[in-house]
Amino acid sequence: MRPTLKRLFLLALDHDAQAEHLPDGRWRTRCLHCRARLEFKADGEPLGAGSLEHVVPQAWFGKRAADALCARVDHAPNDARNLALACATCNQSKGKGPDARGPQDARALEVVTALLERRLQRWRDAPGSGD
Repeated sequence: MRPTLKRLFLLALDHDAQAEHLPDGRWRTRCLHCRARLEFKADGEPLGAGSLEHVVPQAWFGKRAADALCARVDHAPNDARNLALACATCNQSKGKGPDARGPQDARALEVVTALLERRLQRWRDAPGSGD
């Protein structure tokens, strides 16, 4: 796994109030969607079915219909508020559903807005981050 991707996983874990940093260095949290248990190595690499979820899809950035959502994550796809952990099944389903329909689809916009609210409810400041 690329170091850049591992850093994004760690960024999401550091800012996930449900993520536990275990004594052996591993991380444990739950899928943003279905709440399945997910585990990650100390360096952020998933153990099993963990995947990185861009809550507001990267393809939506720069689109007028998604502007208000993108503003909530500072118009940056890799902003920690836009990164969440999901099981691969849920992440792939989202990609085939709301992500693919785009922000002009009212139902897709509603689903992604609700997911961003859920992600923000799980927010925590990372230790020493000053966020």
